[in-house]
Amino acid sequence: MSQTLRVAVTGAAGQIGYALVFRIASGGLFGPEQKVRLQLLEVPQAESALQGVVMELRDGALPLLEDVVATTDPKRAFEGADWTLCVGSIPRKPGMERSDLLGLNGKIFVQQGQALAEVASKEARVLVVGNPCNTNAWIAMQSGKSLPHDRWFAMTRLDENRAKARLSEKAGVGVEQVDRLAIWGNHSPTMYPDFTHARIGGKAVTEVHSGPGLARGGFHSIGSTTWSGGSQSTGPIKRRKCSQCRGGHRAYTSSRNRSWGLDQRGGMF
Repeated sequence: MSQTLRVAVTGAAGQIGYALVFRIASGGLFGPEQKVRLQLLEVPQAESALQGVVMELRDGALPLLEDVVATTDPKRAFEGADWTLCVGSIPRKPGMERSDLLGLNGKIFVQQGQALAEVASKEARVLVVGNPCNTNAWIAMQSGKSLPHDRWFAMTRLDENRAKARLSEKAGVGVEQVDRLAIWGNHSPTMYPDFTHARIGGKAVTEVHSGPGLARGGFHSIGSTTWSGGSQSTGPIKRRKCSQCRGGHRAYTSSRNRSWGLDQRGGMF
């Protein structure tokens, strides 16, 4: 069994963070034999809720959970962290684009980037989830330059998974049949799912399906109805009145596997 992994999670008392920490502590993210020390960060206003999360974790008697730290101090949360999941940010509300959050969340990632560079493990990896995640990852990376650039990741995998699901739905096949699909652009209405090299069952997309929305206009032409250029995720927000969790968890796991090279399947960019 490997040594205990220190995993920091920001926004741990929020809807996504709350569900995520239990997945980590039960082996769903780092494996069924990997012991973890959770280092949970929240804003002072949510400190009481964070203590409630800690109580629930301890009530679970989870064998892989070696210790839990709950704090409102970024440096304490990031101390020695091997992996940091930057979930905490002001969430998107109905009618908001991810880009609307930049002015609100950008300053959070300046502070967190500086703290990570100062106290995290020298082998630390950082996955930024708070939207717009790719811009926030860049902001944090610029603020924490002592950590190499290849340790910073932005979770656009949710959008990649969404695009694969749309393609598989259009073609009437399982989502595992879709590969070589890429996502370009920042998290905003200009985000572009690129199926130029995508395959369905080993064949080029246009060989398998050439109906409306997958003609020469490309996947972007589907945008006005099923994708909305990065705004498609507002559908669940409008209907559930809150941010997505389950799709996010799947994306976290996929991002972590790819970032560590644990996903060795071919056909992936």
